[in-house]
Amino acid sequence: MVRSREDGEMTSEEASSPPPIDNWNRLLDGRVAVVTGGAGGIGGAVSSLFAQHGAHVEFIDVDADAAHAKEAEIVAAGGSARAHIADVRDAAEVARVAADVLGAHPYVSVLVNNVGDYRPLVRFRESTPESWKEMYDINLFHIFAVTHAFLNPMIAGGGGSIVNIHSVEGMRGYPGEPVYGSMKAAAAAFTTDLAAGMGRHGIRVNGIGPDLTQTAQVDYIGTSVGSEHLWEAWAPVGRVGWPEDQARVALFLASDLSSFVTGHNVPVDGGTKAGGGWFWSPTANRFVNRPTGL
Repeated sequence: MVRSREDGEMTSEEASSPPPIDNWNRLLDGRVAVVTGGAGGIGGAVSSLFAQHGAHVEFIDVDADAAHAKEAEIVAAGGSARAHIADVRDAAEVARVAADVLGAHPYVSVLVNNVGDYRPLVRFRESTPESWKEMYDINLFHIFAVTHAFLNPMIAGGGGSIVNIHSVEGMRGYPGEPVYGSMKAAAAAFTTDLAAGMGRHGIRVNGIGPDLTQTAQVDYIGTSVGSEHLWEAWAPVGRVGWPEDQARVALFLASDLSSFVTGHNVPVDGGTKAGGGWFWSPTANRFVNRPTGL
């Protein structure tokens, strides 16, 4: 992490060389990391991996039972974590959690904005202003709100890393639900724009665009029964992705391993963005990303 002067600008000495990696097994040692949606799925994997690498993880989740279970799991494994039960779509709840976190720590070094959802899925021709707002709140608004709450303390602490987890659908054409795709594209653009403005303050900002990753939200394995042999067609790497695949990239982007990387959105998708995309299925009467009739 790059330290900065009180006015927020890096000194020439601090900017002259990469920060040293003191312990490759503790890449976030002693740092405070905030993770939204950190109890399960991709966020849960991020919380666990960051704790394994020495971070104290302050994670936020709307599911109280899952949050307490994740906190207990991390602590039992020798890590440090604290769960906050809140809905990051609510600005007042974001402010409450930020006050709690910053009351215990003067600043945070890492922020992972992980919350997002394609549900409720409403096709654009049937959509309404209410459904558009739901997509906005769960996929974009909370990124603004949580980032805004922690950005100035992060700058005051000498800088840090922000990782926005959005979707590969924000990085390519997504015919299934263009409002959702547009929100993810906006999250990717916010990532690049914020990075361009905040680098001089020691803040790096990068994004991750997942695809084909098995979680409770999207059950790729359960919906692929009988067609497992087609994974080599669906993803160039030939397999389903796992939350840990996303967490490993988040660790890279959060740590000093990526100290010269900012403003980028990385597709962590098994190669789907590079190798293809969506196909129209006359049988299903919709676009599909895993055609079964090859």
